[in-house]
Amino acid sequence: MSIPTELMGSIPRPGYLLDGMAEHAGGRLDLAGLTQLQQRAVTETISRLEATGSPVVVDGDQSKPSAYTYPLTGLDNLAPAGVTIPYADGHTRQLPRLVSGPFQYGTSAQTYLRAALKVASRPVKQTVVAPSCLSLLYPAGSISGYSRETFLSDLADESEKEIRGCLAAGAASVQLDYGHGRLSLKLSPSGEVLRDFIALDNEVLSRFSAADRAKIGVHTHPGADQDSAHSLGVDYTELLPEFFRLKAGTFYLQMASEPEPERALKVARDYSTDEQRLFIGVIDPIDPRVESAEEVSERVLEAASYIPVQRLGTCDDAGFAPYADDTSTSREIAFAKIEARVRGTRMAAEMLGL
Repeated sequence: MSIPTELMGSIPRPGYLLDGMAEHAGGRLDLAGLTQLQQRAVTETISRLEATGSPVVVDGDQSKPSAYTYPLTGLDNLAPAGVTIPYADGHTRQLPRLVSGPFQYGTSAQTYLRAALKVASRPVKQTVVAPSCLSLLYPAGSISGYSRETFLSDLADESEKEIRGCLAAGAASVQLDYGHGRLSLKLSPSGEVLRDFIALDNEVLSRFSAADRAKIGVHTHPGADQDSAHSLGVDYTELLPEFFRLKAGTFYLQMASEPEPERALKVARDYSTDEQRLFIGVIDPIDPRVESAEEVSERVLEAASYIPVQRLGTCDDAGFAPYADDTSTSREIAFAKIEARVRGTRMAAEMLGL
């Protein structure tokens, strides 16, 4: 395909996997049984993604508890009542908080990648959480014997190790989730928290060669959970100039659900560089309506009027189920939307003469 197209990561889990997760949590299914269900779901998800014509596939986060907290699986130095994330419909998500050091990942994304590579016949992209998101685990006060500075250093090391591990294991690319970027401007309108996020992530990204950074992308969105967003009301143009300071090669931008996409596209055009590829969101994952290929094509053509086509790609605005328990979107709708994106992107490319 002359205009590349990729999905963002999470796909709704099948019913049998959700049931198995509940049984495992209740002590009625052992870990081996749960692992078998997860691998079945990964295999089915990748097969269906390949059937849509997707040139790059993901594992759909089928084995992750969430796209943000999977590294915490197995850790015993966490407690409840961390940072709360409020969504527009009134529901919330809450992170745990760190209570002691040192900080290490309990589970690495390499685990998920290796399982996907066993069954995929197309390149596999691996999604990971950005270190800046996990920086929210450290409490507002302090931890005795474990300073925030030491924690951030340990966190950067763990993130670097995970990204390197994914590239070494065969990932076609690694994508860092950055939904907390726009959220930070809602929680801290001064932009100080966002600048701290950018600095931490650039500390990690600067450790990679230019060739490796070309395979590393960052994905910004206003949240997509239970058909609601957490920061869509924050002016996108306040985020994007800072966002493009990240030392990554690819930028995935939510756009289909944006109230004024033209404003955001202009800022993306003006603040991005010639070395940065921009994947523009043409599918809204929290809209239950399945977009037509023609509608997708129109969105691609609009984006191409701002972004040079040689730097343009398309994507979904966000994952379809970043938290394992999010059943607001069915698998059938998710795959239908993905197929519409692939077909619509191809139609636009043909209209552009590519």
